[in-house]
Amino acid sequence: MDWYLGVLKKYAVFEGRARRKEYWMFVLFNLIVSVVLSILGRFAGLIVLSWIYSLALFIPSLAVSIRRLHDTNRSGWWILITLIPIIGAIILLVFLVQDSDPQENQYGSNPKAVQA
Repeated sequence: MDWYLGVLKKYAVFEGRARRKEYWMFVLFNLIVSVVLSILGRFAGLIVLSWIYSLALFIPSLAVSIRRLHDTNRSGWWILITLIPIIGAIILLVFLVQDSDPQENQYGSNPKAVQA
């Protein structure tokens, strides 16, 4: 839960770096909440709940993805590779699962070294 709230506290921070754990814990918690809201929305007849949630978390999701790319020493503009059907999403997934750049890079110091 701390990883999820930490990302929300940095709502629109596109600078810096995000550890792999921070990114994937946010994605996991976000997925769980989305599924629960979808199920509740279907039973209550309020499908709009999951849409509102997705819209509210669009910017934080984008921001943490860009910070994750920065952690692998890539520009945030690599997020646009998803515009290429199928192959783009696979390439982005590979970038997001890669380990952090162990050195300080142009986006900041290594978050593993700072938190460890």
